[in-house]
Amino acid sequence: MSHLAGESESSRLGLDFDRRVKLEFQGCRISSDGGLLLFRELDDACGLLEFAGTKLHDPRRGHNRLHCVKALLRQSVFGRLAGYEDVNDADRLSRDPVMRQIVGGRAVHHQAASASQMGRFETDVLARDENHAALADLPGQWIDQFNSHAPLKFIVLDMDSSVSPTHGTQEGAAWNGHFGCMCYHPLFVFNQFGQMERCALRHGNVHSADDWEAVLKPVIARYDGRDMLRFFRADAAFAIPALYEFLEAKDYHYAIRLKSNDVLRSKIAHLLKRPVGRPPNHIQRFYGDITYQAASWDTSRRVVAKVEWNPGELFPRVGFVVTNLPFSAEEVLQFYNQRGTAEQHIKEGKHAINWTRLSCQNFRHNQVRLQLHALAYNLGMFFQSIDLPEEIKGWSLTSLQTRLIKIGARVVHHARTITFQLAEVAVSGKLFGQILKAIAQLRCQPVPT
Repeated sequence: MSHLAGESESSRLGLDFDRRVKLEFQGCRISSDGGLLLFRELDDACGLLEFAGTKLHDPRRGHNRLHCVKALLRQSVFGRLAGYEDVNDADRLSRDPVMRQIVGGRAVHHQAASASQMGRFETDVLARDENHAALADLPGQWIDQFNSHAPLKFIVLDMDSSVSPTHGTQEGAAWNGHFGCMCYHPLFVFNQFGQMERCALRHGNVHSADDWEAVLKPVIARYDGRDMLRFFRADAAFAIPALYEFLEAKDYHYAIRLKSNDVLRSKIAHLLKRPVGRPPNHIQRFYGDITYQAASWDTSRRVVAKVEWNPGELFPRVGFVVTNLPFSAEEVLQFYNQRGTAEQHIKEGKHAINWTRLSCQNFRHNQVRLQLHALAYNLGMFFQSIDLPEEIKGWSLTSLQTRLIKIGARVVHHARTITFQLAEVAVSGKLFGQILKAIAQLRCQPVPT
């Protein structure tokens, strides 16, 4: 049991198991998110939030402008990266010394934006048509900004949908039989590095591929004219003739899963017969390569098949992929199977950034919140893409959040400096310094002409 101890003005707490122990809470001088300073350094090295501030319009006038749009956006993005998925914690974060330093400007010596200020920023300023459109473009523009020092030689786009459960009577929420809940049904496009190229929030009862043009075409347009190889992967929900035709017109190699049907199975009937002899204790895999034209297709296309005979199972597992890749059937299936990383990226976003936390009543406001989550997610993925020390190179975004961002920090103000004294538990001072050197290398790399 804890109780008040000492003088009342000190607000100290004591513990009965050892009366010598006293507790003090000094939120204005101590932070639990010291590692965010590394991500702020990365932001500054790449100019991400500085760039974003130039794309957003500020309609506020007079006394409503205590903090500029760029500062408010920093607070929104870095708060989500640290695990504060909405504005409920903004009042406490506004006094947090690390968050104030990250936001910059007036916040350093006073405080950052309050919950009410952040709420108005996200549901009024960012929800306006001009800012809403700009916000949707920012994840892709950030990727271009981050990769500007090392142009990509090839791009692999993975498209997938997910579920964001809803509660109550939120606008646009609907029952989805596949997921078995009331939800929204967002759509995502990732690249081979796990960076989110673009996303969109949709009503809960739409098909997985609905509005694919609005999400995919702007991403394709950004890469038009670049000297690179282009690839695309998606599951059976995106087996749409219009999508095949669009990708072929844009010189994309694709691998998209096809649902099985009697015609496809008849073309690989020889692979569906159980192999002769005693079944082995390992999986047997066989590959087929056929030409197929569905009734809705304008032309015939290549389809590869994989047939797996598993020990103890009477019937084989069969999968089909439509493709225009110039690879062998086995290589096409290996390439397609890497699409599973997109599902892992979605899980990372759900667990680390908690982008399923879309609790506004208004659908447009929830769209804004998803885009802010996307920016926080990309900032974390950019951090994973730099030349990190071996000790943390394989850390997931969740691990970076719990072990690197969540570092206790105490701020000490001097005449000309501001010192953050960081706890040295999961990450040592030496390792922290190595990360800073990796970030500094980004400043030294010349931008190609």
